[in-house]
Amino acid sequence: MTLLSLLSASDVQKRLAASVRQKRKLMKYSRPALSKCSTVQVATIKKFETTGQISLRQFILLWQCVDKLENLVALSKLEEVLPKTIDDVLKND
Repeated sequence: MTLLSLLSASDVQKRLAASVRQKRKLMKYSRPALSKCSTVQVATIKKFETTGQISLRQFILLWQCVDKLENLVALSKLEEVLPKTIDDVLKND
């Protein structure tokens, strides 16, 4: 079942890019400094920050320089499915 969302994949990419950029600036990292820390090329960082386009591997390399990888992994946790009806509750006993 697909859930309806008002966000597109592009919206999410741009928000992630904005988050990395904001964290980079809060840490007072220039793009070259972030490049050195992450091994991601400066041109790739610039493209990511302006378009949201980047490979998953490069995103992870950037993220680990500006935040904890555990925070990124936490996004993949499955939500607990709560029973919707009394019959669902009785089935789970």
